[in-house]
Amino acid sequence: MSTIHLQRLFNPKSVAVIGASEKSGSVGFSILKNLVQSGFKGDIFPVNPKYKRLMGLACLSSVQEIVSGVDLAVIATPIHTAPEIVEACGRKGFAGAVIVSSGGREIGEKGQKIEARILEKAREYNMRIIGPNCLGIVNTSWSLNASFAHLPPLPGKIAFLSQSGAVCTSVLDMALRENVGFSHFVSLGSMVDVDFADMIDYLGSLNTVGSIVMYMENITHIRNFMSAARSVSRLKPIIVLKSGRSKAGARAAASHTGAMAGEDAFYDAAFQRAGILRVTEFEELFDCSEFLAKQPRPSGPGLAIITNAGGPGVMAADALASHGMEPASLSQETLVLLDRVLPGNWSKGNPIDILGDTGPAAYLETAKIIAQAPETNGLLLICSPAGTMDTLGLAESLIPEIKTSTCPVFTAWIGGDNVLKARQAFNQAGIVTYDSAEQAVRAFKNLYQYGRNIEMLHEIPVRKDVRLIIDRTKAQKIIWEAGAKGGQSLLEPQAKDLLTAYGIPVNATLIAACAEDALKMAEQMGYPVVLKICSNDISHKSDCNGVALNLKTPEALKTAYAKIMENARAFAPDADIKGVSVQAMLNDPDYELIIGAKKDINFGPVILFGTGGVLTEVFADVSMGLPPLNHSLARQMIERTKISKVIKGFRNISQVDITQLEELLIRTGRLVTDFPEITALDINPLMVKDGKIVAVDARVHIAPSQTISPMHLIISSYPWECELRTSTVDGHGFFIRPIRPSDADLLIDHFNSLSKRSIYMRFFSPLKQLSKQMLIRLTQIDYDREIALVALMGKDQDQKMVGVCRIISYPDGTHAEFALAISDEWQGKGIGASLLNQCLAAARNKGLKQIIGLVLAENTQMLKLGKKLGFKINRVQDSSEYELIIELI
Repeated sequence: MSTIHLQRLFNPKSVAVIGASEKSGSVGFSILKNLVQSGFKGDIFPVNPKYKRLMGLACLSSVQEIVSGVDLAVIATPIHTAPEIVEACGRKGFAGAVIVSSGGREIGEKGQKIEARILEKAREYNMRIIGPNCLGIVNTSWSLNASFAHLPPLPGKIAFLSQSGAVCTSVLDMALRENVGFSHFVSLGSMVDVDFADMIDYLGSLNTVGSIVMYMENITHIRNFMSAARSVSRLKPIIVLKSGRSKAGARAAASHTGAMAGEDAFYDAAFQRAGILRVTEFEELFDCSEFLAKQPRPSGPGLAIITNAGGPGVMAADALASHGMEPASLSQETLVLLDRVLPGNWSKGNPIDILGDTGPAAYLETAKIIAQAPETNGLLLICSPAGTMDTLGLAESLIPEIKTSTCPVFTAWIGGDNVLKARQAFNQAGIVTYDSAEQAVRAFKNLYQYGRNIEMLHEIPVRKDVRLIIDRTKAQKIIWEAGAKGGQSLLEPQAKDLLTAYGIPVNATLIAACAEDALKMAEQMGYPVVLKICSNDISHKSDCNGVALNLKTPEALKTAYAKIMENARAFAPDADIKGVSVQAMLNDPDYELIIGAKKDINFGPVILFGTGGVLTEVFADVSMGLPPLNHSLARQMIERTKISKVIKGFRNISQVDITQLEELLIRTGRLVTDFPEITALDINPLMVKDGKIVAVDARVHIAPSQTISPMHLIISSYPWECELRTSTVDGHGFFIRPIRPSDADLLIDHFNSLSKRSIYMRFFSPLKQLSKQMLIRLTQIDYDREIALVALMGKDQDQKMVGVCRIISYPDGTHAEFALAISDEWQGKGIGASLLNQCLAAARNKGLKQIIGLVLAENTQMLKLGKKLGFKINRVQDSSEYELIIELI
């Protein structure tokens, strides 16, 4: 359904309040009162058969009396009446409804059935539904308050979304106290239809919205959510407080990865990949919101701290240290300037302690100097009611300077009643103020880290013309054989064969059904060897003392074999024991790693990396990521762990080739992307010795999957099916494939190959160069939202891009727009036709129904191509453009 419907909900020309009432304190009364008092300029239709007039407005007895084409209905009647009311609204052409009534899924099966009927009726009439069980919606820029909130929000640029009405009202209270305003205030309730993904998409397109702040209990349609969030987060900050962190999603997990990869960890991985800042406390959520409402985000980590007392300054520095940060280092030039205005015994560093008996004028002058210092990315002003300091007078003298500063400046006036008026003055002036230094530092850290995360996510990868060599056929055979048995854990040799098929190095492993077989295998391999119990029913071999290391003689092997079998039978009497696995002993690794994956019913496969070995769960030094991975994302996963410091080389431990380790993560991600049947995978330990990496143990569980690859992922993967090798009309071969993030350099060269005329025909403006932001937007695409195919000539480093074609979907999911550009020297050779045809084929596969494109009248080649491919060509009225339209059946 189109975003246009949401636009009509949040910018309505007319609103019907169904269940309006004159009873003070009732929901129907509050909604109508708030709507009238908000200054809404459109038509308001109260609907309730009990009344003739309400608040000076004519009251209708039913929806049937309303004229057709009303935009928004607010339904405040018992929920069992909602399906019929939605149907009546649909017949009248309403765009949508906000249902505030409770009694849906929260009461159980009966409520779930009512919600299902509401959704059925809404879809029948192409309506959008917010709620039920919600507080309502507010759009301050439209003077729309269609809620029963006890306070109206102040206008601002923050959009606030919440599943909890109680959280909404609490935020409103705090916002009024701190003078924080909102563009939109939306209570989503049960999200029977409109969810976080819909709202992020809609709000991301609005100039009136500067940032999005959310309180979340759960996500529906996670793939849509990830797509929307990844698209919008590069333009606007998104902050979320997700409740339920204490849920242990893997208490009874059968693998190390499962035990460490609970539901909350999946949310962390998803938010990080989407570029969303997650906070853990309500206060933290509001602190970040206030910062965004009143100040620009910090551009770097350089925080300067000015304080009139030593203790609070130290507390601020300690708070920074607890987040792995340090105060900004003051330059010599800045120190000289400070020496001129401060007493000789000032702290001579950052935090800048101006001393309690220094007057307000020196504090003000210090703030001016530091705010203008190039090393300052943020300035925290701290004041305690020490000595004779006039805390209010100081605040009032600082306010004009803070309001004109280009550097983010925020304050912490620490104390009780003595500083209350100063805080109020800051709030009334629209200046960020916190109750403590720690609170202020945390908000700064969060928003700096958000910017850093976005920067890393959108880093332009180095081009690597290396295609992963994998044996998918061999892997598929292993998977199918296991799946044919209804799902099972692979034996260790099978698991290692699967890893080998995807290029992951393993040590050779054989299965011995008896001691004699084990002896023969050990002789072939050479001593020393390792024996491990081999059974699908025993997940962790060490739990049953089922591992014997460094066996150097046949006698030691025989003894170990007998002991392992005895231990295993005692540990799991009913286990199906195949024997033992035999492998060469790898002595004294420098350290051990783990790479794992777990498939979640909602999040799909999640990749895990960190410190391995039998104590991996104790150390819990792991990071998680979502496939598909590239080298940049894999490196970020590695760098989030403590073991990464050792990987880079530590004392006498050799450095590991980080590119090789990144590739192992990429290969693991590709494996679980290709085979949704993999529900769990453990490579533990992954031994590292003298910089070399080898998997010495592996466990893979297989189960039938109802979802085909890659639809089990929550992030769209590279669409291999769009690749095509073909030729120009004069016989030059070229390669068509989807664009990749590492294509930035190729795209620049392609742009430079276009004449001024070709650039104007493509971009409708005389663009001189592609900015970094444009390069990121054009190469780092969401394959769910956009089709972008490139035509390449040549091989490897000699490759050049000679054409680009894009089809960008509209929010309704059925219509899209295309654009095409071919290097001048290759125009008229059939490359454009091949590219556009391949894009149209991909569009059909996505279910798009209509593709349009605007073409300048002088672009005769494009008009000719459009006609050849079956586009209808219409002249745009009062314009020098033509509209090309093709219906996809």
